[in-house]
Order: sequence, then C-alpha cells, then structure tokens
Amino acid sequence: MLRPETRQNAVWNERLRSLSILCTHVSALCLSLLLLSGCGYQFRVEGAGPTIGGAAAASSSTPPPRLIVRTLENKSFEPNLETRFTNYLRHEFSSGSGAQVVPDSEAADLVLSGQILSVTLPTLSFSQTTTLESRAEAMVSIKIEETRTQRLVWAQTAKGISEFYVTPDLQFNRVLQNRALEQAGRFIAEDLASRFLLQLESGQLAKPVTRPESDNINTTVK
Repeated sequence: MLRPETRQNAVWNERLRSLSILCTHVSALCLSLLLLSGCGYQFRVEGAGPTIGGAAAASSSTPPPRLIVRTLENKSFEPNLETRFTNYLRHEFSSGSGAQVVPDSEAADLVLSGQILSVTLPTLSFSQTTTLESRAEAMVSIKIEETRTQRLVWAQTAKGISEFYVTPDLQFNRVLQNRALEQAGRFIAEDLASRFLLQLESGQLAKPVTRPESDNINTTVK
C-alpha cells in the first residue's frame, strides 16, 4: 500500500505530464500559424459570389466597338449650338452607350454623324402685354455607319424639350433660353446613347437599316 505522500506525488507527476503535453501542442500550433503567415498564405473567398436567382455572372470577351462622334451639322437658326450638342453626345456615348468613343485621328469601327434639324421657342403662357413662360425645343437626327464598309447600322431622330420663365430683363432671358437649350441637348444625347446601348446589347446592329427611325423624347424641366 502506497503512502499518502507517495500517492500525492504520483498525482502531481501525472498532472505535470498532461500540462507538458498540452503546452507542446499549443507551441506546435502557434509555430504552424507563424510559418503560414510568414510564407504569405492568406484565406480568401474566390469567385464572383452569389447572384440574384442563383445565375452565374456572365462576362463578355467581346471588346466594345470603337466609335468616332463627328461634329453635328447645324441647320437651325441658333449659332454655335453644334459644338455643345456634339460634346453632349460624346460624353453620353462615352459613358452610357456601350461603345468606346475615340478621337477622329484614331482607328474606329463606327462613325456617328448627324444634324441639328431645328430649334423652336414656342410660347406657353402670356399676359396681354408680354410672354410669361416659353419652351425650348430641339430636334436632332443622327446616323451610325461602319467605318470600313460605310454600311448604315443605326439611325435615330430625337427631340428634347425644356421650359423656362420669361422676365422683363431681355439679357437674362437670353441666359435662361441658352440654359434651356443646353438642357434639351443633354436630354437628346442621353436618350440616343441609351437607345444605342439597347440596340448593341440586343444584337440589332448586325441587321441592315433601310430608313431612319423617328422617336421623340419629351422631357420638361423648369
């Protein structure tokens, strides 16, 4: 029979052995984590992640068509309007048409040209002596052709509208009229770029175009 002192020593020895084994495992785990972090291992999530409806995200390898936007021909009575309207088209087609707008000096797949057909300023409301409210209306027609074959791939006519109030100050009225015309030009450019994107995504550009389509955008801003 073991003495109490001998039994107590045996218990303490067993506990020390267990603690030593635990410390060895912890040290090995810490060393492994240190080696992994030192070697540059990282944990990350790969892939595109979940999508609505469980469908995989589709990626297109087809590069966007390169598009030249030429300065519009101004057939209206408003001078210098072609530069502003052309800049609006270049900006909107560059950001929202699915095409890559490039300068005239670079090679391109498509070329856009067009005309400012008309600008009108009808009166909306008036008193017995003066006009109180007017409207700026602009009509633009464009066409897009293939650079190499000059085949017509898309044509569209769009109309932009913006309203403005008339004041007794003639000079300030001209400022308001110019702003309304600029707003109408932006509406036209945005509408044409959106419609071209739909044509491009649906594959309709590959089909021959026999005549220009006519469609108006009637957007009012005060």
